[in-house]
Amino acid sequence: MPSDSYTPPKVWTWEQESGGRFASINRPIAGPTHDKELPVGEHPFQLYSLGTPNGVKVTILFEELLAAGHAGAEYDAWLINIGEGDQFGSDFVDINPNSKIPALMDRSGSEPVRVFESASILFHLAEKFGAFLPASGPARTEVMNWVFWQMGAAPYLGGGFGHFYAYAPEKYEYPINRFAMEVKRQLDVLDRNLADRKWIAGHEYTIADMAIYPWYGRLVEGGAYDAGEFLSVHEYKNVVRWAADMAARPGVARGKRVNKPSPEDGIRERHSAADLD
Repeated sequence: MPSDSYTPPKVWTWEQESGGRFASINRPIAGPTHDKELPVGEHPFQLYSLGTPNGVKVTILFEELLAAGHAGAEYDAWLINIGEGDQFGSDFVDINPNSKIPALMDRSGSEPVRVFESASILFHLAEKFGAFLPASGPARTEVMNWVFWQMGAAPYLGGGFGHFYAYAPEKYEYPINRFAMEVKRQLDVLDRNLADRKWIAGHEYTIADMAIYPWYGRLVEGGAYDAGEFLSVHEYKNVVRWAADMAARPGVARGKRVNKPSPEDGIRERHSAADLD
């Protein structure tokens, strides 16, 4: 072991100048940093989000619901700029005390309901509209298996591999190797699963596909962390095929463009279907 390796102190203390892309907003405490009122549009569902993988899961579902004829799924999507700390505003923290996007207010009933964590939002909407989620039995359990697999696996891709490969202020061999190995193992899990089924949870398109595609579909398409060559994503032929099937769906294509800060990528806010037309 090199003599200049890091030795943890007996008691960790917070040093704000830790470096890295997100150093200015990361902190070891919860709660709001400032008062900020969130806008409210005219539709039953108010989404406060950003077009990152976790945010895209939800906008894909909304657009798929609308494409399937569920007119009650109309929504307003407001951009939350996490780089500027919008997620620490008082109104946002009231919806999601964990200060992470996406966050949803469901105003379709007699009382507003807050929904946070992307998987919770997917299940909430799928159950409300009776779509993209089997009602009961083994098929429903299989969808749940894969949604919760994604929720447990993706932090190794994003916070692990993505952070050390793309965002850390310095490159370190050990964490990059450690998390690259895990991401490739996860891709192999998906590739083997998709060898004899069209969609993630079987032969029906479900919220499991919508949960996994923005992370792993984007990765094999070459759009995540610019790491496609490094991870040899072309080797996972079944995942590549599935990702292409996903990308070809109009609802997926529309959902990917919502809450994007850059006009080249899509629209900042969505208040009607015309915004994406």
